[in-house]
Amino acid sequence: MSLDNRSALVTGAGSGIGRAIALALAREGASVLAADIDEAAARDTAASIEATGGRALARVLDVRQPQQHTEAVAEAVRAFGGLHIAVNNAGVSTGPSGAYRALADIDLDDWRHLTAVNLDGTFFGLRAQIPALLASGGGSIVNIASVMAVSARANLGAYVASKHGVLGLTRAAAVDYAQQKVRVNAIGPGYIDTPMLARKDAIAREGIAGWHPMGRLGSAQEIAELAAWLASERASFVTGAFYPVDGGYLVS
Repeated sequence: MSLDNRSALVTGAGSGIGRAIALALAREGASVLAADIDEAAARDTAASIEATGGRALARVLDVRQPQQHTEAVAEAVRAFGGLHIAVNNAGVSTGPSGAYRALADIDLDDWRHLTAVNLDGTFFGLRAQIPALLASGGGSIVNIASVMAVSARANLGAYVASKHGVLGLTRAAAVDYAQQKVRVNAIGPGYIDTPMLARKDAIAREGIAGWHPMGRLGSAQEIAELAAWLASERASFVTGAFYPVDGGYLVS
């Protein structure tokens, strides 16, 4: 899956799935701009890439701010000579209240936060990234959605809506740019063993693992391997697709 002479921008690259994807792309030869709202975490990911002989930069990126996407893309183009791969990974599962509520009871601040990060953040990313990929002669965009992009659970209305929207953006962009050699796909992780889930106690984690026919949580690396394939020319006839990586969650 050689990504030699390719450059990538990964949002939410400071931890969890985003970090694993940034490392996987670098392992395959890509130069990586690791972007995260947590500057120290982004720098740590970039340092890990450089420690293994890769090429990386780090920068702060609040995905809710469209200008910051534009600036991140411009930095990648300046540093690497173009942009060929983008991974819109940054996301949140709850709002400021941290509460899960039935739809009519969702706090408006929670709704706005979830849609601003998950949905607006993906749109702003696509809007900034696509022109740069077109200027490079094409490339691949991978949006990290969720199994909730095609399903639902109780009291997750804002999250479900935002991730359905990510899948809709993926399909719309894929159609708009297919003939210009920009491929856009989405991955739908099940429940992945990341810092977001690490805060739950052992009983809760065991219960969540039981929702998957495989009987376990997924790993960030399992998402990263698919992202690396989608970014490569081995997936050259793949666009507008949704790939669940969920241990059978959606078929159970």
